[in-house]
Amino acid sequence: MAANRRYWTGWSGDEPDVDLPIYHSGIPQGLLNGVLRVRNSSLDGAIRQAKRQLDGSPWVWWVGDDSDDGVAEGLLAAGAEQVSLLPIMAMDLAAEQPVPAIPNGLTIRQATDRPDIEAFVGAYAEPMGVPAHCLDQVVERELDYLAREPEVVRLAGIVDGRTVATATVSLNSDVAGVFCVATDSGHRRRGIGTALTVAALRLARMAGHRVATLQASGAGRPVYERIGFETVSHYRLFRFPSATEA
Repeated sequence: MAANRRYWTGWSGDEPDVDLPIYHSGIPQGLLNGVLRVRNSSLDGAIRQAKRQLDGSPWVWWVGDDSDDGVAEGLLAAGAEQVSLLPIMAMDLAAEQPVPAIPNGLTIRQATDRPDIEAFVGAYAEPMGVPAHCLDQVVERELDYLAREPEVVRLAGIVDGRTVATATVSLNSDVAGVFCVATDSGHRRRGIGTALTVAALRLARMAGHRVATLQASGAGRPVYERIGFETVSHYRLFRFPSATEA
């Protein structure tokens, strides 16, 4: 969960390990703005602060084992609705795991400059629900993030000269975090997302990490289980009806 907090607050440059970490990228996509936990705090006060800071953007409230007891129930009582239940999955990087073959025609390389990042964002925009009119803004945010946090590595999956899939691996905390695994609709079910995830895990091992973690969608969970991930907990994601929709 610390790796998750650090990745998402990286979008805004906010502090990940405070009792009420709030991140606000300003991009109108729900996951890019939100609250990552609340502890040792009044929930009513936390809700007021979150609404004040995140007003004008779609946002979510993450509730996991790093929040105080009763936060989920308190959010529901305050009018929030649960919009997702995400498995938190972890993998022992020292364990022997099957290594899938790289699909024919796929090249994987790091995205490190503006043209790379533009192609990277273009590939994940549709699967991640990023509005088309925000692509330039997301590119600038990614470039700023890359400059501040070079240990957050972006991997591009390239087929026929075009970036068609993405994965990000955060190496800047004790546990490696895998994020933004996405494949465009025309290249799914070919093992490309699996190949990028495996490449991200390889980088984590090379950097000396012993454990990797990710949050899975319902469709992604069996794919990650085949790689060697196990579900260790869950996040419940909440949204207030007044929060701006993406």
